[in-house]
Amino acid sequence: MTVDKLVQEFCWLDTEEIDDTNAGAEQYQQLVAWAGRARGKNPLAFDALTGWLLDDAQWSEDRLAENQRILMQGVLARFQQQNALLRERLLRLKPTGVVNEALFPALDRFDSELKGKTQDGLLQNAVGQLFANFSVMSDSGVRKQIAGDKTGPAGTDHADVYGYINCLKDCDAAVQWALFMPETVANQQKGFRVSSFSYQKMPAMRFIGREGGDLGDAQARRELFCRLDALHGYRSGFDYDILLLHHNGLCVDVSPCHAVWGRFMKPDTPVPEGFLSLEFVPYDDGKEGPPYLSQFAFAVFSGDSAAMHSCEGYDSDAMYDVTRNIMLGQGVPIPYPHKYWAAEVYIDGWHQPSTGYLFSAQRQTD
Repeated sequence: MTVDKLVQEFCWLDTEEIDDTNAGAEQYQQLVAWAGRARGKNPLAFDALTGWLLDDAQWSEDRLAENQRILMQGVLARFQQQNALLRERLLRLKPTGVVNEALFPALDRFDSELKGKTQDGLLQNAVGQLFANFSVMSDSGVRKQIAGDKTGPAGTDHADVYGYINCLKDCDAAVQWALFMPETVANQQKGFRVSSFSYQKMPAMRFIGREGGDLGDAQARRELFCRLDALHGYRSGFDYDILLLHHNGLCVDVSPCHAVWGRFMKPDTPVPEGFLSLEFVPYDDGKEGPPYLSQFAFAVFSGDSAAMHSCEGYDSDAMYDVTRNIMLGQGVPIPYPHKYWAAEVYIDGWHQPSTGYLFSAQRQTD
């Protein structure tokens, strides 16, 4: 494996292609276009890097020096150089008002990780060893912690091991999302618009509801919400009718989606017979699945109902994609997969089309 073969798999930024004589908005648009191309190529390039690290045949003693050049200079140092060039260009364009401010903390986080100062407590030991003495990479166990698992072209496939390369992959994605997602969100609003968007941090809540094929029938839903109406003394303060979607804290390629009709109630609310409950708390207990986080983005939409529920051209549907993409563009972490959930909000009641959307968030807590 040569430096060129691994390194050239990535879509690198070439600032010389940006015409300094263009207006600031045009120069920024060239950066946005590069980020889109990189998002289409880099996830698989990181997977190739993971595969190389896990290939014992590539890591004989006589190859360590060359492999050190590939990883430390060819990849990590190259990303640091790219980040420096991008930061310099963004600072130059900042006075024009076109730059998304979320780019700067995304670059800060990426640079810190590239220097071995990882925020992930589970990775600190292995990453520290890598930067202190590269010879530890002859140990397949250390390499596994550095490599992690492949997560596919979208970066969402199940990984038994989350390694340093997975972390770098996420940091790279965050920079790209901060560049192109604001424009993507604007272009996705066809026939509808986001009328309000906020982040909510609720106290502990209990979601009470039911899932089942019979709830496609309006009468079954009517009966469900009538029973929840009887619990009016246990209202949580976020009292909309909800269709909650979750995967039990697992990746979407591993666990099917559970769609639960119900409402958020106080944490001590008794659960009616035949109903299920899911707990929500303000903190992360580090485990997969419930209790989920009671932090979320809340988007409210207006316009053509069919357009905001359209699936054509979207990963899921319009409201889901737009809500998620606003978060990605703002650099707000989504706790995927271990605390990931989303929900349709029936602001005018279950009998009317949903016009709101919730998406799990993991913002810094006080």
